[in-house]
Amino acid sequence: MLSQFQTVGHDLFTRGLVSSHSGNLSIRLGDRLIITRRGSRISCLQEPDLIETGISKNDRSTPLASIELAVHRAIYQETSALAIVHAHPPHAVALSLVETEIVPNDAEGLSIVGQVPVLGWHMKVRPGGLADIIAQALKQHRIVMVHGHGSFAIGQLLEGAYSCTTTVEESCRVICLLKSLQVGSDKE
Repeated sequence: MLSQFQTVGHDLFTRGLVSSHSGNLSIRLGDRLIITRRGSRISCLQEPDLIETGISKNDRSTPLASIELAVHRAIYQETSALAIVHAHPPHAVALSLVETEIVPNDAEGLSIVGQVPVLGWHMKVRPGGLADIIAQALKQHRIVMVHGHGSFAIGQLLEGAYSCTTTVEESCRVICLLKSLQVGSDKE
């Protein structure tokens, strides 16, 4: 199990989808979950960086868990997800500041993730917040963006949630490139 967390955490960091101590990962195990520790270096996770706690109740490990624990719990309570990846993909975050929905214009993005809602407009967005809104949206989507904050992706494995995250970022990169070309062509 540790190797799954290590692989996805390392890949998220090397692709620039999280900074050294941001983002978090979790998996569900029945009525328990394993989530990355608050403040852990996601690029080089070790056994002490994985915190096991309850999905519905606190225990003595809970204070060590990621600040996004409330969001992960709500998602597991409301969906059939067995894994969650929370990242801060830069192109997707940039688009979340100006769009209420991200619609990939590449075939792969559209077929894998479809339309991606941007949640939290006109709301105070803070880590660990909007848990119920995010969980409800993930009943119908594989990934959502939180306005100016980041993405939450679900899957049956960490790899599946990671795939959604990278697909959205790649689609957003294409959208940003197209927007920059359109801006340039207007000036000619």
